[in-house]
Formats: sequence, C-alpha cells, structure tokens
Amino acid sequence: MRQITTLGIDTAKQVFQLHGVDAQGHVVLHKRVSRKQLLPLLAQLPPCLVGLEACGGSHYWAREITKLGHTVKLMAPQAVKPYVQGNKTDGRDAEGMCEAASRLRVRAVAINSDVG
Repeated sequence: MRQITTLGIDTAKQVFQLHGVDAQGHVVLHKRVSRKQLLPLLAQLPPCLVGLEACGGSHYWAREITKLGHTVKLMAPQAVKPYVQGNKTDGRDAEGMCEAASRLRVRAVAINSDVG
C-alpha cells in the first residue's frame, strides 16, 4: 500500500468514514471503521496530516490522534463544505475533509485542551 499523506475523517457516534490519499493525490484508503477500531488503525499508519471537521467531539479525537504522531487540522464546517462534491454522504464528507485539509487557504481551528 502506498503511504497516506493526507487523511480525512468524518466522525459520527459509532461509525467513522476514512478517506486517505498519497502524495500524488491518488486514493489509497477509503474505509468505514467503528469507534473502537479508529485509534488502533491510525496507530499503524505513518504520521500524516489528518483533517477533521470541528464539532463537539472532534477536539477529543484531535488530541488522541495527535498523541499517535499525526498532525491534525481541525476545520470549520463552512470551510469544508465547498470541497464536498455531490450529495452529502459520510464518504463524500471524508473526501471533502481530506481535500480541504490539504489546502493552505483553509484555516485551522485551535484544538481545545482537555479541561476536566
């Protein structure tokens, strides 16, 4: 398998959709995983840029994914929307997040620290 350089993750309550591309922009990974499978799968991947849409639980996931050595780019939903092609599906959302994360013009949202 070619190395993933950018990964978009559409988060949900139980099932997450992943879309990963290599340095040339070719799709290397397009997969649905459960909440339990996500971190073990990401732990096996070499460090890459991970794009997430900023929402309630995304700050938790961003902190956990960062601990695994990946660079996380949290983005506002309105910044991701132009990159989602066609009707809204989890797969297309993950693909849009992957594309938006790779764009320098899309600004990142600061990851909140764990306060508790």
